[in-house]
Amino acid sequence: MRGSAPVAAWILLLGALASAGAAPVVPGPRPDGSTLLHNQWSIHPAGRQYPLGDFPVSAVIDPRGAYAAVLHAGYGGHEVRLVDLATGAWTSAPVHEAFAGIAFSGGGGVLACSGGSDGVIHLFSVASGTLKPLRDVRVVPEGGTSIVTGLALSRDLHSAVVAVAFTNQIVRVDLDTGRVVWALPLGGAAPVVRTSGRSDAPNDVVAPTDMIGGAVPLNVLWDERRQKVYASLWGESSVAVLDARSGSLIGKWQTGLHPNEMVLSRDGRLFVSNGGLNTVTVLDAGDGSTTEVLSSAASAGDPPGYTPDSLALSRDGRTLFVANAYTDTVAVFDVGTRGQGRPLGFIPTGWFPSSVRLTADGRRLVVVSARGLVPRPSGGPGVAKAYIASLYSGSLGVVDLPKGEAFERALAMWTKSAQDCRPKPPEREILPGDPIPAKVGGASPIRYVIYVIKENRTYDQVFGDMPRGNGDPNLCLFGKDVTPNLHAIASQFVLLDNFYANAEVSASGHDWSMAAYSSEFVEKTWPVYYGHPDSHMGYSGEAHYLAGVPALGFLWDRAAAAKVSFESFGEFTVDDTPVPGPMTSRLPSLRGHIDPDYRGWDIHYPDRERDSTYIARLKAFESRVDMPRLQILRLPNDHTEGGKAGALTPRAMVADNDQALGRIVEALSHSRFWGSTAVFVVEDDAQDGPDHVDAHRTEALVAGGFVRRGVVDSTPYTTCSMLRTIELILGLEPMSEFDAAAVPMRDSFQPRCDLTPYAAVAPGVDLTERNPVSGPLAEASRGFDFSKEDRVDEQAFNRVLWAAVRGPGSRMPAPVHAAFVRRVGGDDDDDD
Repeated sequence: MRGSAPVAAWILLLGALASAGAAPVVPGPRPDGSTLLHNQWSIHPAGRQYPLGDFPVSAVIDPRGAYAAVLHAGYGGHEVRLVDLATGAWTSAPVHEAFAGIAFSGGGGVLACSGGSDGVIHLFSVASGTLKPLRDVRVVPEGGTSIVTGLALSRDLHSAVVAVAFTNQIVRVDLDTGRVVWALPLGGAAPVVRTSGRSDAPNDVVAPTDMIGGAVPLNVLWDERRQKVYASLWGESSVAVLDARSGSLIGKWQTGLHPNEMVLSRDGRLFVSNGGLNTVTVLDAGDGSTTEVLSSAASAGDPPGYTPDSLALSRDGRTLFVANAYTDTVAVFDVGTRGQGRPLGFIPTGWFPSSVRLTADGRRLVVVSARGLVPRPSGGPGVAKAYIASLYSGSLGVVDLPKGEAFERALAMWTKSAQDCRPKPPEREILPGDPIPAKVGGASPIRYVIYVIKENRTYDQVFGDMPRGNGDPNLCLFGKDVTPNLHAIASQFVLLDNFYANAEVSASGHDWSMAAYSSEFVEKTWPVYYGHPDSHMGYSGEAHYLAGVPALGFLWDRAAAAKVSFESFGEFTVDDTPVPGPMTSRLPSLRGHIDPDYRGWDIHYPDRERDSTYIARLKAFESRVDMPRLQILRLPNDHTEGGKAGALTPRAMVADNDQALGRIVEALSHSRFWGSTAVFVVEDDAQDGPDHVDAHRTEALVAGGFVRRGVVDSTPYTTCSMLRTIELILGLEPMSEFDAAAVPMRDSFQPRCDLTPYAAVAPGVDLTERNPVSGPLAEASRGFDFSKEDRVDEQAFNRVLWAAVRGPGSRMPAPVHAAFVRRVGGDDDDDD
């Protein structure tokens, strides 16, 4: 009778969950004035909020403190906006391409910004709140692969020092003549290696030859008093120090992982924010010694993820403001005493603060939030936005800073608000017998995890026809006839109708799926890569660049640290040979842990061939003592090729993907491992189609002996929730602040093991069906490039996909992207 109480408690709990009639928690405004985002974090920004354009990345305040010049470098058209800080009124000037760098001349009459792949800096005259183009100054020759990033102007406006990424050099140029005064190549050397411990030991892997290394300089700071130039090296854990007169390299000063912005105090301290960690390194500008390291996290022991990416220092050098991009806060420090900085609190911001500045009088803090106040709405009358990357209209916050005790009181209030925006821990009790342990290292009857990554579908596209879930059948493209196995698994196990991908596109989606994090490098480069096909920006995700590797690595790194066996089937694997051959990996930690015969990204290769490869391996595992406890499988073909002439139709490719998943689950359910196996399935992102709840809501599945049967779980989950559940099962430490804070998927599991096997369902469509070789859809798809993930124009691709399934004359409903916008400061004409 000793076990009857836990069993009874589980019966009561499951009954309560089954009968719960409360509406699901979805993104939107909360009663306290905050807004819940899809990732289960909230924003509640302080100060006045003014609308900006597409993905603003950096800002500078004019010397009088009247205007902020804001550089936009997102998916859409790039521009500079000059915003009146008192009214929010603005004027703008378009630029072909930009990236990061923006600066006023000493008197404020001239504004300069980086020209990205165009290899120039743009100069504008500024007068009475208006911008007028002056000229472009070429920094590097045309036609190369350089990207102009950060810049700094001399006081006399005769020179500029410019950071050039990817060709990795710092250039000084004469602004009057356009002559290059000097250029220092930084080379492609391996990054600085640190060995001091866990979360502050970045870049401690040796890069394979096909991973792109190099310094990747991001920002520069010109110290005219000492005749030095400081350049933050995004691809290394260091700041390069140059002689401003000759351009010679004085040395490299060690910082934290992926340093980005710098600010110099009058007493000679160089503050450097480390985007890959939760820290700011404080250096002595005389000799480069580290005087202290400040943590911008809520607690010093928090995992990486806060992503400090911008700094502002009060004129007296006593107060430092640090923008935490991913936790939507500005951390505030008292740095008045050298070497004894102390945290004071947090100021809540909009979504993804990318730039923080102080007016010259120190009375106003200006915060640019790259993703604004909420994801943009779509689906209302007259609104036709259909692609998630085009929905990031930023915001500019102006926070009045009182003095003395009034500031302390205000900061205490803001800090509480910031704390309230963090995800709340689950309220329900963890009962004995729960197959998901309460903490890492706890016992679980589940020994094996199969983690399947698919490509780009929304919930409504696939499950909109399931009446038990929160779906819209009008948006369902790939219903039960096309995806009978997805429907059967969701019906027989758990239908997850409130699950959200953390990412927007594949470049960040595979990183979020494997690391519970996507680096600042990835997040700030993918909008340019996706929206500007003539840019030199490359696909930055999936460990293509060392500058994008997270501090704690990926899921397999945590498995290796916990001595948990693992194998990747197609995820983070490559084959760059002309003829398909064995797969390899860019990452040393995956070498020896991949199936070389399992194809990675290649949508011309059928998923049903991938499932055959995997099932053959599974049978081989059964002949051994054990199999890898963590297995990661890539099934990419639900991406489809749209209406491309002669290609398999979207229905055929999605059905092929569905059949492969069904066969894999069936094979696992008939194996001797089934009773101790959990299968997790997720899309890397949800960019390709409409959803009536939110653009991030996606198809996700879970199956296994300890998974509940025949229920709907409307708990708000994310990709990080799935990762947290996997980590707890396998005993892995979290990889970032976001899986550490995520709600595990406990409500999808039960204490009793049900060994009923799964039977795969035959597809209801022809798997060999092909698109017409001519016609409007073939013509619209002619230029689509599927050689790598997401190289197509996804907005056009979505329209073609809808027409290919529903017919050329059908009109695609616009998806809803968390349609909960507050009216702020005025209308933004660009958003109509």
